[in-house]
Formats: sequence, C-alpha cells, structure tokens
Amino acid sequence: MAKPVLILVGSESDRERVAPAMKALDEGGVGYDFVVSSAHRNAEQTAQIAKDARQNGYRVIIAAAGLAAALPGAVAAVTDLPVIGLPLDVGPLRGVDALYSIAQLPPGCPVGTVGIGMAKNAALLAMRILGA
Repeated sequence: MAKPVLILVGSESDRERVAPAMKALDEGGVGYDFVVSSAHRNAEQTAQIAKDARQNGYRVIIAAAGLAAALPGAVAAVTDLPVIGLPLDVGPLRGVDALYSIAQLPPGCPVGTVGIGMAKNAALLAMRILGA
C-alpha cells in the first residue's frame, strides 16, 4: 500500500528536526517517506519529486525548511496536493525568517504553515487532512 505522506527536507541534518513528525505519524499508524532534496541545490530533482508525488501515492506533503525556506513554496508551485510548511528553528533568526517566507507565499501558491519547529503539529495536520 502506498504511503500517504511525503516528508521532504532540504538537508539530511534536518532529519532530527522533523523526527517528532515521524514519531507522530508512526503512532497514528500513517505511513510516510522521508526524502532529502534541496530547492536550491537540487531544484530540478525537487520539482520532479513534487510533480510525481500524486502518482507515487502521496496525498499530503510536509516540506520542512529553515532560513529562506524556499522548499515549501517550490513544492506547492508544481503540485496540487496539500503542502504543509514546517519552518525550522535554524540560523540567526531562529526560524522567524523561515516562518515569514512560508506564511507569506503569493496568491495561487497555498501552503498550510505550522509554528516554528512544530514538527508534531505538521504531522497531526497531515493526519487530519487524510481523515486518519
């Protein structure tokens, strides 16, 4: 059976930051895949992952990013699946820049945004979207 949630991060170092989301999905019995692909360093690969997400069985994407936080918007620009932006608590502004970047995306590029570092909430929102 396909895993309904894709957790997408730009760097392997973000794994521990999204671990609470993975734990919550595990506890909820919801399958997910964890994929590392940067909106900056792997732009074409990231776009292809997002474009193929629906046909690969995903129903919700959690995109976690810090600093300029381009990943959630880049993903939402090329998929019609729900995208949850998770701003990460990194850099000198401790995630405030990421929060603004994700929450202020332009019209036509919707991304649901949770609080800074709130990986568990991202998973809980994904489960609600799924009706799980």
